[in-house]
Amino acid sequence: MLISQILDDGDTIRVVARNGSGKARIVNGARSVYSLATEAARTGGSLAALIERKGYGETVDLEAAYRKGRLLSPINHPDPAHLHLTGTGLTHLGSAATRDSMHKKLDAGGEEQLTDSMKMFRMGLEDGKPARGHVGVQPEWFYKGNGTMAVAPGAPLVSPAFAADAGEEPEIAGIYVIGDDRQPFRIGFTLSNEFSDHVTERANYLWLAHSKLRNASFGPEILLGDLPADIHGTSRILRAGAPLWEKPFLSGETNMSHSIANLEHHHFKYALFRQPGDVHVHMFGTATLSFADGIKAEAGDVFEIEAPDFGLPLRNPLEIGKPAKVQVKAL
Repeated sequence: MLISQILDDGDTIRVVARNGSGKARIVNGARSVYSLATEAARTGGSLAALIERKGYGETVDLEAAYRKGRLLSPINHPDPAHLHLTGTGLTHLGSAATRDSMHKKLDAGGEEQLTDSMKMFRMGLEDGKPARGHVGVQPEWFYKGNGTMAVAPGAPLVSPAFAADAGEEPEIAGIYVIGDDRQPFRIGFTLSNEFSDHVTERANYLWLAHSKLRNASFGPEILLGDLPADIHGTSRILRAGAPLWEKPFLSGETNMSHSIANLEHHHFKYALFRQPGDVHVHMFGTATLSFADGIKAEAGDVFEIEAPDFGLPLRNPLEIGKPAKVQVKAL
């Protein structure tokens, strides 16, 4: 089942559900995906079963709503400060050439020949998929911001005026809500664009935190249930309506050095991230970047990420922000 949120003609949030390529229909009595998820967490049932019990109303043309700018992020929080955007890196196997390069460096001179990034990548290969019931190695982790940084599908990703680059990262994100008893509940998975500044990150890996404090977009639809093991998608950049760059991307545990369970454990092991009622959008990493192919996105370009299991593609134009004068005043 795929679920999403739209604004109707009266500017009221409506929850929409559909099965695969079937018709999209309004979920009766649902105020938001957030309210549905918290209700399911409190009653102990599945979200899909709750939606089926509530039943369906009128059909919706999701693509028309997308064109009109009435498609929302597939989940939000009444208080944006209680939605957390986070992610992990160095979690995907990447190309065979990359792995071969790493092994050659190992053979050539041992541990000291590896960069910190390659050491972490190797750690994931060795212990990122522990046996059920065991804890594996922790991944690279980063913070992107709260709900004020989340951008709806179709809305612009705004790159700060001070940024050195504005690049896409096609990823799968897990969507979670925290129950009243501090138990994390997974709602499902979405496409996401973990928008980053790769020039800043490349200059010094200690600037990774700076490079990640950017907008992010996810959706348009949440896939309920388990994550497919082998995901094949496409990431592209459109300029003036025509493809400037296009490349396939792979995700799912078949193509990852960490299991989803391991990534989830190392995020939610912190009590900070188990506050009742909070929403988490946690991005699982990528191995495909236009930046790696020498592409520099410009204002007006459109990022498009799609994968068949996740419904509608995620599209966002790029916008460059205006300079802001920041001055701290003493009280």
